[in-house]
Amino acid sequence: MYQKGDVRKQAVLAKNAGVELSLIKSDVKANILLAMADGILAEKDFILQANAADMKNGKAKGLKESFLDRLLLTEDRLKGIAEGLRQVAALPDPVGEILSGCTRPNGLTITKVRVPIGLIGIIYEARPNVTADAIALCIRSGNSVILKGGSEALSSNKAISDVLIRFGEKVGLPKGAVQFVNTSDRSAVDELIHLDKIVDVVIPRGSAGLIQSVLKNASVPVIETGAGVCHTYVDSDADVAMAVEIAYNAKVNRPSTCNAMETLLVHKDIADKFMPVMLAKYQEAKVTIIGDEPTQKFGKDIQPATEEDWATEYDDLRLSVKIVASMEEAIAHIRKYSTGHSEAIVTDNYEKARKFQSLIDAAAVYVNASTRFTDGFEFGFGAEIGISTQKLHARGPMALPELTTVKYLINGNGQIRK
Repeated sequence: MYQKGDVRKQAVLAKNAGVELSLIKSDVKANILLAMADGILAEKDFILQANAADMKNGKAKGLKESFLDRLLLTEDRLKGIAEGLRQVAALPDPVGEILSGCTRPNGLTITKVRVPIGLIGIIYEARPNVTADAIALCIRSGNSVILKGGSEALSSNKAISDVLIRFGEKVGLPKGAVQFVNTSDRSAVDELIHLDKIVDVVIPRGSAGLIQSVLKNASVPVIETGAGVCHTYVDSDADVAMAVEIAYNAKVNRPSTCNAMETLLVHKDIADKFMPVMLAKYQEAKVTIIGDEPTQKFGKDIQPATEEDWATEYDDLRLSVKIVASMEEAIAHIRKYSTGHSEAIVTDNYEKARKFQSLIDAAAVYVNASTRFTDGFEFGFGAEIGISTQKLHARGPMALPELTTVKYLINGNGQIRK
């Protein structure tokens, strides 16, 4: 049973252990992650049993299929989690990296180096894999971590964190460096986001509602992540076959992810060629289409779009479609409704492509490719803690370097300022 002050106690333990963790050598941190990967596979039955309980509860609550898919763990998914831990272990350690240096006229040497942020709080919803990802990335970057997962995945997250802590401590993980808040009480979140001078930064991952709640209420610094009202604009100069494949992938590949397309914008001059083919493929995939009046003319089952639809992250096989008169109208629509995550244009016109990339304000702006590529692995970073949609400190996929800050090391031989 959660009591006020419990999260503070855990955070203090993690903060203190973080001092020791920040000094651990790179090869030891790598070995900790490798041991954790072995632990995931060795304790797979224990983890799957916990996940089965969460799945049973989720189905009883009537959670939608896309949500249950995010929650589900299988042997293959556990193998993927273990492989992810191994991949992070193999990544270059950012801690101690020299970013710049100089010698001043007075003889002072100034060196800028990467150092851990400190204690990172992660607040997330129904993806149990986030538990392992967050722990791996924080340890590799020398940070202690306190995790607060969603109530729907409480048993799964607890099982994974218990296994990782147990196997990690056997090979050098400082005791207390990883903390899991084992309660579904929402008061725990409120306590966590107000632990000034203990928690150095909070990273929320999940629905727009969760992220905005943390942003509005936290006194601890927050890195905004994830909410993805992503658009694909099919230009009048697009290759129709290419556009169909990209728009299909962006919506259908994994509709529950934050980089999935939520709104498709189509130039009026290509709509007659593009829309019948596109809608037929969406129908096969059981995508529900919500459209403006010109879009509704292409199908009797198309539902009328409301103002709310243009701003909605469905996380499901639902899609808003709008036919526009120009690229300028498409850009204006995106600038109004975008969450700054991922936006795409499909066009064979080089000048339009460059203009689109210049005028769209988002973390990732694509030409002739699916928004589904906005991901740390796909960008070659090895892993990510989330997709930052803000502009300060980090933007886009947040990999190991984004989980560090900088320190200036200054050496002299008696200099004083006059």
